[in-house]
Amino acid sequence: MALLQTISTKAPKELDKEETKSRTKEIIENLDELQNMLYAEKKNSVLVVIQGMDASGKDGAIKNVFSGLNPQGLSVVSFKAPTSEELNHDFLWRIHKNSPEKGMIRIFNRSHYEDVLITRVHGWCDDDTAKKRLEAINDFEQLLQEHNNTKLLKFYLHISPEEQQERLKERMENPAKAWKFNPNDFETAKLWDRYMEMYEDVFSHCNTPEWTIVPADQNWYKEYIIAKTLADALQHLDMQYPPMKETA
Repeated sequence: MALLQTISTKAPKELDKEETKSRTKEIIENLDELQNMLYAEKKNSVLVVIQGMDASGKDGAIKNVFSGLNPQGLSVVSFKAPTSEELNHDFLWRIHKNSPEKGMIRIFNRSHYEDVLITRVHGWCDDDTAKKRLEAINDFEQLLQEHNNTKLLKFYLHISPEEQQERLKERMENPAKAWKFNPNDFETAKLWDRYMEMYEDVFSHCNTPEWTIVPADQNWYKEYIIAKTLADALQHLDMQYPPMKETA
């Protein structure tokens, strides 16, 4: 996988914004049927992992790509700092109990990868422990895929530091986004290079299935990539509606 610094955070210049937004709308409409089939068949599940720096657009992506789907077959789990109960278990305990059952799409807004990202950036987890955690993550993801037919999609929202600063400032100025503002975000932003180093390490050691690096400076392109990747994955499951149950 190419280093993040070699991957653009913007859409290809030749891509037309309005055409892409129209295509995204079509894809999302098609997702409704694919999700319905997934829910009815109950042979597979889907886990969508969304990672990214502060203000990379995780919440917006979830809202704009998934809000049109049937809520009976969809749920979102946001992983914050672990509670005291969670800290008394292994780091994957709170993750595993939230993994999707067959027929469901579950979205992780941040995920088990926080335990090898923020913890290392701030020195709460040493490299030896992180190496063991990365191995445990690979085993966990393999378990989901091989023993529960879970299709795992991992997205990193690739935003530039300049765009991040603009969005953080907007939170201070826009009343509709002020509730998201955290003064610590600007301090965290100063650790950008260290975060990129840790993300590169994650991509290097936990890349089965591969991460999708999503250029995220432009929301319309970010949403297109996520929607298309999800639709393609669901189509490849070769799903069918179950036949009508026979009466006794």
